[in-house]
Amino acid sequence: MTSFPPSSSSAEGPRPIPFQAPQGDLCILAGSANPLLSKAIADRLGVTLCPCKAHLFSEGNVFVQILENVRGRDTFIIQGNHYPVNDNFMELLFWIDALKRASAEHVTAVIPFFSYSKGDKKDEPRVSIRARVCADAIEAAGADRVLTMDLHSPQIQGFFSVPVDHLYGRHVICAHLRSLQIPDLVVCSPDIGFAKDASDFAKLMSVPVVIGNKKRTDHTETVEVLEVIGEVTGKNVILVDDFTITGRTLIAMAEVLKRRGAKDIYAAVTHGVLSQGAASRIQDSVIKQMFVTDTIECGVEPLPEKFQIISVANVFAEAIRSIHERTSVSMLFPGTRV
Repeated sequence: MTSFPPSSSSAEGPRPIPFQAPQGDLCILAGSANPLLSKAIADRLGVTLCPCKAHLFSEGNVFVQILENVRGRDTFIIQGNHYPVNDNFMELLFWIDALKRASAEHVTAVIPFFSYSKGDKKDEPRVSIRARVCADAIEAAGADRVLTMDLHSPQIQGFFSVPVDHLYGRHVICAHLRSLQIPDLVVCSPDIGFAKDASDFAKLMSVPVVIGNKKRTDHTETVEVLEVIGEVTGKNVILVDDFTITGRTLIAMAEVLKRRGAKDIYAAVTHGVLSQGAASRIQDSVIKQMFVTDTIECGVEPLPEKFQIISVANVFAEAIRSIHERTSVSMLFPGTRV
């Protein structure tokens, strides 16, 4: 006769099923683009990174593999789209696909820097709206949500049908600048397009704002600064922008500010893209100190002494915590325009 183990519904009653949130256990994965930032985020959340690996074959083929069970879990893959942009973007798509095929309950693509956000409009004949193509690809791969920081154009959120949580690096940057207690400080936007964001910087720091006006005539990444709107004579100035690639816009604006009578010139950007030669170009410029965040950590050349890195790991960690616990992400940025 076959014997069976005692029924769980004994005199003591049935054993309760352990509670599990509908979204599943939290799971953080690090793509190859942001290993240090991913580790810092996981540490702040008190979790261990999910073991996984990415490999680039000799012919350029990207391979990814998750080395732990993620079935039914709330997963966040951290993978920026900086240099090498296309390799990192394809790797992100493969991570999303791998998570969906491994039966993850929910997949959030955490993109610290979304490079193709620069391609947000059809401003020339017969060109691609690259940001929209990338948004479609991320959704087609299976992402349920996107978490990113300082998109070049906030309306890119509308390119996605899935929810997009847009974080702001200026809160962390301004907190650091306030700690330096720079006297007679003025915030300066390098162009009219960043004027509203520069005003938000100035509001956070309770200082005046001035606006630069530039002209870019082609794709050679050279600029001509036309004018500065506002008074900078005898003032210390902090140039702010969402990213810099060659550094030429910041340098050209800094030179104009010096000619207008400004004292020390600082610069701060969320994304230090910094193509070949950009860091040394800024090092040799009139800019006294350059602040960048760690959304991009794999630069094409080492950063010289004029550069200082400000971490946004805590902002991403708190946003991930809010998404996982189903609380408001916008509450992390009180008083911010949405």
